[in-house]
Amino acid sequence: MSSATRYPYDPARDSFRLSSVLAPFAFVALTFALLTDIAFWRTSDLMWQNFSSWLLFAGLIAGGLAIVGGLVDLARQSTRENGPGAAQIVGFLVVLVLAFFNSLVHAGDGWTAVVPNGLILSAVTVLAMIVTLWLGRLALTRGYTGVRYDD
Repeated sequence: MSSATRYPYDPARDSFRLSSVLAPFAFVALTFALLTDIAFWRTSDLMWQNFSSWLLFAGLIAGGLAIVGGLVDLARQSTRENGPGAAQIVGFLVVLVLAFFNSLVHAGDGWTAVVPNGLILSAVTVLAMIVTLWLGRLALTRGYTGVRYDD
């Protein structure tokens, strides 16, 4: 039986992680969705609502691919040691759930699809992303990332 021991982060042992390549695409798309919601709120031009819907869709696809990449990272021994902690994984899932519900709200027609509920959900999603990234950075600097299984 192997026991799990936490080790401090060591960049020299860090392997290429798929999730770290795919997750930024989701973060950028969801952040731009907030910006296009603000643009729609200020101008009432339906083009911005369409941009928001497409950016939410792109963020959900990229986030789903990042989750798959994270599962692959967990399966690989070289990337399991310095992977994200439990709080960061939960944060990523919360962001994707918020983005999914935001996409459902944006599926409505016209002004009420974005203002106020879509705009609020976009802002909460971006805030959840910031908190998740902060938790990940905090865990990284304090050595709470990843698990190494000793035999």
